[in-house]
This record gives sequence, C-alpha cells and structure tokens, in this order.
Amino acid sequence: MADDLTALSTHYQQILERLGEDPQREGLANTPLRAAKAMQFLTKGYQQTLEELVNGAIFESSMDEMIVVQDIELYSLCEHHMLPFIGKCHIAYIPKGKVLGLSKLARIVDMYARRLQIQENLTREIAEAVEQVTDASGVAVVIEAQHMCMMMRGVEKQNSLMKTSMMLGSFRSSQATRNEFLTLIHRR
Repeated sequence: MADDLTALSTHYQQILERLGEDPQREGLANTPLRAAKAMQFLTKGYQQTLEELVNGAIFESSMDEMIVVQDIELYSLCEHHMLPFIGKCHIAYIPKGKVLGLSKLARIVDMYARRLQIQENLTREIAEAVEQVTDASGVAVVIEAQHMCMMMRGVEKQNSLMKTSMMLGSFRSSQATRNEFLTLIHRR
C-alpha cells in the first residue's frame, strides 16, 4: 500500500508540473501526497468484497413485506472524467426468510460507489449485490445524482439530475410492487 501511495503521489506531482504548476510552491508542497491519499480513499471499494462487508449480518425473519431504505447518500467518481457525482440511493427488497442488517445496505452502496464507474452500472451492481446476499424475491434500486462532469465542464448545466433504476424479481414482474416502491420513496 505504501508503494502504491508513493507511485500515486509521484504521478500527481507530474500532473501538476504538466499543468504548468510548481509542485514545490507553498500551497502545493504536499498536494501530491494529499491527492494520492484522497484518491485511495475515494476508490477504496476496490479493496473490499461483498462477503467481508456483510460479515454474516443476515438474520432469519418471517418478514415478507417490502423493506425500503431511502436517501442513502453516495459519492462516486465517473469513469469517463474521474469527476464526482453526488446523490442518494433508495433500496427496497422483499425478503424470503432472511433480512440484512440495516447498516449493511449503506455499506454496500459505499463499496460500489467508491469505484470508478457510470451511474447506470452502479445502480445495477447495488441491486445485484442486495439480491445475492438476501436471496430476496425482489430488489429495487433508484439512484438520483448530480454529475460534476456535466455541471463543471461540457454543457455546464447546473440543475441537471440523473435518475437510474434497476428492478429485479417481483419489482420487475409486478407493476403494483414497482408502483408501491416508487410511491414510498417519493413521499415526505
């Protein structure tokens, strides 16, 4: 890990130099190391596995109705420009004999968000992970996010919001189940 940090820091120093900056000036003297540490943190999802993350926090339950957790904050980096996208994730699942510890849903979101990808794939990865660990009869995930690559550069649209959804099992096959979920996440 220390070798990776040193290599990343060297690359950030080279980037600063190529941009025309002096990496030795007071304000930038430690920036390559700070940027390398920040990038390691922002991509720490590569160092995690679903099995380690869940860590056995699956519990037997007779609950067979929809469980919804909404407004899980997420911070990620798009794979196209390595710029942030920031938003929230809503997850629902219909258990079949077992439920997942509540905090584990947020941890699953974080693990996949802390990798380079596009929002569409992030939505799918989260849904498939929840389905895999719970064996639920249905899983639904909706992500709403603002993308800095669209806000800070390119078309520079400040009020744009991207929404993606992934419906698996009964959420895909039953319009009523899907509608119940969508209604629940839009209530305040």
